[in-house]
Amino acid sequence: MVSVPTSVPTACARWCPPNSSCVNSTACRCLPGFSASSGEVFTSPSDSCDDINECRPPVAVSCGKSADCQNTEGGYHCTCIPGYELASGAPTFRKESENTCQDMDECQQKLRICKSHSICINTQGSYTCQCLPGFKLNPRDPKLCTDVNECTAGSNPCHNSTHCFNLVGRYECRCRPGWKPIPGSPSSPKDIVCEDKDECSSGEHHCHNSTICTNTVGSYVCHCRRGWVPKLGFQNKQNTTVCEEVSFPTWMPPPGIKSQDLVQEVGDLLEGPQDLENLSQSEQQFVATNLLLGLENTLGWLGKALPIGAVTFSSSAGTVLSLEVQEQGYENITLIQNQTKMLLTWDTVHESGDSGPTVVGLLSTPGMGRFLAKAPLVLDTVEQAALHETHKGVLQELYHDLLSDVISAFISNKDPQNLRHPVTFIFQHSVIPGPREKVFCVFWEHGQNGSGHWATSGCRMVGTKDNSTICQCTHLSSFAILMAHYEVQKDSALTVISYVGLSLSLLCLLLAALTFLFCKAIHNTSTSLHLQLSICLFLAHLLFLTAIDRTEIKVLCSIIAGALHYLYLASFTWMLLEGLHLFLTARNLMVVNYSSVNKFMKKLMFPVGYGVPAVIVTISAASRPHLYGTPTSCWLNSEKGFKWSFLGPVCSIFLVNLAFFLMTLWILKSKLSSLNSDVSTLQNTRMLTFKATAQLFILGCTWCLGILQVGPAAHVMAYLFTIINSLQGIFIFLVYCLLSRQVWEQYGKWFKGIDITKSKSEKYTLSSKTTSDACKYSAVRSHITDTACH
Repeated sequence: MVSVPTSVPTACARWCPPNSSCVNSTACRCLPGFSASSGEVFTSPSDSCDDINECRPPVAVSCGKSADCQNTEGGYHCTCIPGYELASGAPTFRKESENTCQDMDECQQKLRICKSHSICINTQGSYTCQCLPGFKLNPRDPKLCTDVNECTAGSNPCHNSTHCFNLVGRYECRCRPGWKPIPGSPSSPKDIVCEDKDECSSGEHHCHNSTICTNTVGSYVCHCRRGWVPKLGFQNKQNTTVCEEVSFPTWMPPPGIKSQDLVQEVGDLLEGPQDLENLSQSEQQFVATNLLLGLENTLGWLGKALPIGAVTFSSSAGTVLSLEVQEQGYENITLIQNQTKMLLTWDTVHESGDSGPTVVGLLSTPGMGRFLAKAPLVLDTVEQAALHETHKGVLQELYHDLLSDVISAFISNKDPQNLRHPVTFIFQHSVIPGPREKVFCVFWEHGQNGSGHWATSGCRMVGTKDNSTICQCTHLSSFAILMAHYEVQKDSALTVISYVGLSLSLLCLLLAALTFLFCKAIHNTSTSLHLQLSICLFLAHLLFLTAIDRTEIKVLCSIIAGALHYLYLASFTWMLLEGLHLFLTARNLMVVNYSSVNKFMKKLMFPVGYGVPAVIVTISAASRPHLYGTPTSCWLNSEKGFKWSFLGPVCSIFLVNLAFFLMTLWILKSKLSSLNSDVSTLQNTRMLTFKATAQLFILGCTWCLGILQVGPAAHVMAYLFTIINSLQGIFIFLVYCLLSRQVWEQYGKWFKGIDITKSKSEKYTLSSKTTSDACKYSAVRSHITDTACH
């Protein structure tokens, strides 16, 4: 800023503002770098000299590459942008020719710019901090690196035989306790592979000399030899076990109780249950529940006194008891009876720390079924959801029959209700489930009041084939397999609506097809499309009415489902072609000759109309043929989303038709706005607009209602879907036949031809009658016979 001198010559103006100089007594001039609104020289005392921003466009000052212009009071200067500096080290420069800005090496100037465990990498105009191996950048601080935990879940880099230990910036793989590196394993701590260490054979165990060492995976146990027991204060099968020899006399069952006699008594009781049959059904179930519970406990206790090995007892009434007693083992256990097989692993039934032998038993009681067959069945939530998902209707009735004998499985485990691994049961049966029958793996659940019921919780059916069913259960009890028979309650109103509506649609589709076929006045490409659509819908509706519930023969039901799949897809494909034809017709509305459109549609329609659905059905049937047909109807099974092999193409066709419809309306709108006095063209355009709207309604809106059958509105949507979809044939006959002037004219010619034929017939009959009467009258008068007259 330039200050005004204190002593001003008389020739200069005293009112000159700051940042200006005196020109004369009436004028002032702004200093360089400043300007006034009136110009360089001004005479008004109200003017002021303001700073000129040389860095602001359009009077831009070029500082050159990697530099910025900085405005100052009465001037400006250039500076290098952040990350760059002048080669001379000066802070500023004036013009582009003085620009010597070059990259600044922040890593050299600021040695500690990056924090620990990272290195600084210079970049053009900036820098980055790169972490050392084993570290990662902190998202909150890009200059700070933190340790990477390589051992976190999901990214464990060690072999599954080792344990991962995280260290700062690295990790190590170490053998677990009781394991050792495999000979020849890589020496690198990251690549080591381990194997179980046999402490017993290597002598690294700490078992007392009164015990036997048994190697286990990753450890070992010390247990007493046969005929020895742990000393007071010690527990068997621990590393601190100490044993002492005791005399163990041969076990003698209590008076009157023997395993063979017990099985025989139970069999006789169930074979001739005169007293039990006189009881009520609830009392019979009460007795059977307590009998089964007592048998499981008693036989488990008796089995412990039996010698090591497998033994089978049977009674003349058919009751069979299979037992296997083991003291130590690791192999799978299999108990086999006539119609049942049980498979389980040793560690499922033997807990660590158990002393004495372990007993596994399987008891088959054929006579028990007559008391438990009619007991109630309680399905868990998963089974109920699966049953209702498979059968969309409301289950009207669910009753069941026993397919197998009642078998009781027991072990000497402390908690047979929470097994480590599931137990597998294989049941043989002579009855094969039908289409409306389902096999359940059930167990007898004891109630609090002493009674019980069949339940499915904790048991699942692995598979059923022909005459065998495989079950897996996570607990032990008394088991059987039930075959449930069910009836799906159908909505009678929906059934009546479907049959009445489809019957009317069949009649209308037949009339429409005959009209399209014989009415020569309307023969064109559009009529051919309507004819094929009517034929496909007619066959689909006819097959639906006559064979949708023919589920008795599975192969036939699958063929019917495949045929319906093809016919309905073909109907939608012809609908798509009709939408394409309407769109092309709208585009060529003002063109008299439609030959190009017709030729294109004739080449396209049959390969697409019948070929595309054939490809879709072929792929679906080849990939999942067993999903054609359900237990209640010959349609697509909803398992694994298989219904989308139909719904997917349907939704796609609907969306494409919607696009055609919107484009058609847009084209027709522009056509209508350009019309003058051509009334026929106006009428054709309005009719085409109406058909396009009706086309979209017929060609997809009805099936969209089928997809919306979910939630609280499912019942209403089901009625709307059934009513509108069953009337598709009526809609087609109404839109394309009854609303067509040419079709009505043709109908009139046909009826007129019938009337002419009828009048000729009546005239001929009347003429014959008159001639006959005249002839008879003449014959009477002239006494000539009727024969001569004729």
